[in-house]
Amino acid sequence: MSILLIAGSPSEHSRSAALLDAVAQRLHTQHLPVDRLHIRDLSPQALLLADFQHKTITRALAQVESARAVVVATPVYKAAYSGVLKVFLDLLPQSGLKGKAVLPLATGGSPHHMLALDYALRPVLQSLGARHILPGVYATDAQVPKDDEGRYRVGEEIASRLDDGVSALLHEGLRMPVSAAFAPVPFAQVRCSV
Repeated sequence: MSILLIAGSPSEHSRSAALLDAVAQRLHTQHLPVDRLHIRDLSPQALLLADFQHKTITRALAQVESARAVVVATPVYKAAYSGVLKVFLDLLPQSGLKGKAVLPLATGGSPHHMLALDYALRPVLQSLGARHILPGVYATDAQVPKDDEGRYRVGEEIASRLDDGVSALLHEGLRMPVSAAFAPVPFAQVRCSV
């Protein structure tokens, strides 16, 4: 069972990539196989011309097809997800996400773009046949600041929401069992008084 992380930012270093990195760290602690797809690394000409024979496009489409779950991260520009993500999603077949659980992530300059996850991205994911689209995680620029070394770091509030998102992906989307906090008690040993 692989989980594909799709980076929909045209920038190599971005806040949305920081969200994906944080999700990847959480998945690695669960010893789950994670694969990555950086749309910016695909051939721009092949993307724009919908060249399905180009090696980067065939490889990317195969990654999506073989994944059991997908995490999509995008910056929000003008109340919509990124253009590079749009071009890639347009290349997927109509049932390209069929049977897959999807966790959408987005970053934007202010909270005003938060609904782009629900009103712009979610309908497209649904039209591609995603089985279960989990509640997304949206972070503002202030919630993913740069550290002293100039790298984007996820703040505490977003880290907590990513924990919840990954947990939902594993337990709701992939239906992995929840680890018990204590050993199960057989019903015969349950005692109660009324």
